[in-house]
Amino acid sequence: MHFSLNYAVYFAEIFRGGIQSIDKGQYEASLVLGFDKFNMYKRIIFPQVIKRILPAMTNEVTTLVKDTSLVYILGLNDILRVAQIASNREVSLLPLMHAALIYLLFIGIITQIFKVIEKKYSYYRG
Repeated sequence: MHFSLNYAVYFAEIFRGGIQSIDKGQYEASLVLGFDKFNMYKRIIFPQVIKRILPAMTNEVTTLVKDTSLVYILGLNDILRVAQIASNREVSLLPLMHAALIYLLFIGIITQIFKVIEKKYSYYRG
């Protein structure tokens, strides 16, 4: 629950900053062209916002995944806690290395997904 609230605030600030970074002329131009507010945001504003916030979003999602390992300190089950228990049971570091690989793969997959999204929006200059 803590992570949800904490990161919801971060994501809200990222989106707010992205929306506020769009030039006032973009809003005015879309209204002059006859867009209603819904289509203005859908077709003009949000694509530009997404392009601008993707680096911050990538950073926050990556940090969120890394921070979930801190749940171990709170005593809740996560990958690192399960690996620690297995490591103690088997008297081996192999379970911890498996956990590290899982985190590494997960972060790698998330990074690649965001790269694809950033490439999709790279035609927007601004």
